[in-house]
Amino acid sequence: MNTKESLIKDLINMGLTGEETILIHSSMKAIGETLGGADTVLDALMEFFKDGLLLLPTHTWKNINEDNPVYNPDVEPSCVGLLTNMFMRREEVIRSLHPTHSMAGWGKGAEEYLKGEENNNTPCTPHGCYDRLRECGGKILLIGVGHERNTFIHSVEEVLNVPNRLSDKPMHLKIVMPDGSKKDAWVRKHYNKNQPHISEDFVKLEEAFYDCNAAIKVKFGNADSILCDAKRIFETVRHVIAPDPECIVTAKSIDADRWKNA
Repeated sequence: MNTKESLIKDLINMGLTGEETILIHSSMKAIGETLGGADTVLDALMEFFKDGLLLLPTHTWKNINEDNPVYNPDVEPSCVGLLTNMFMRREEVIRSLHPTHSMAGWGKGAEEYLKGEENNNTPCTPHGCYDRLRECGGKILLIGVGHERNTFIHSVEEVLNVPNRLSDKPMHLKIVMPDGSKKDAWVRKHYNKNQPHISEDFVKLEEAFYDCNAAIKVKFGNADSILCDAKRIFETVRHVIAPDPECIVTAKSIDADRWKNA
């Protein structure tokens, strides 16, 4: 059975120091039986990263749309898992104001890191909180999930202006601000007419990330996991798609020759 101490040891075995800025996508089910359940997992993460910045996605893209346009960060549940919903309710955790792709943060500089997301008009706007991971030397830890859950790759595609990744027209949404007022927001969503779930194709890059030292295989509890370096993920994707920007979705597979010298 996993314990707080064993989970912290797993993080140490990954080569982490606890001072990182790190974004964690997770499957509680994959972590396995843990003494104290999900609370113990969060206790371990928050204790280990107390001198860093711990980030979890708290997306609402499944819930917030033109039929249900009001995003209230205080009450709107996350659609990306148990740990994300529990984390954002913990004391001193801050949640960003992006209406569909919010992020929750705790630790060093969380408020500064997450500010301004209410002004973004795409899910992972350049220089927004996802893109900032590469700018600050951040890490991404995929616990029991693969790159199909690695939202940072959406950010890479937005920065590189890959075509056919966003809807033509934005949704008109409302954001409940800290003072109770409602701010208008016009946000495009991820969209490709031939692939309704773009991120499912991100797994085609898995071997490229390993070969280019952008990711390593690790364990967290019982979960087969992947630790990624955001800057190297960005550089690898940029290199792979340079000859064909849409290849992640349009190609059945990506040949290893494409990431030589990345």
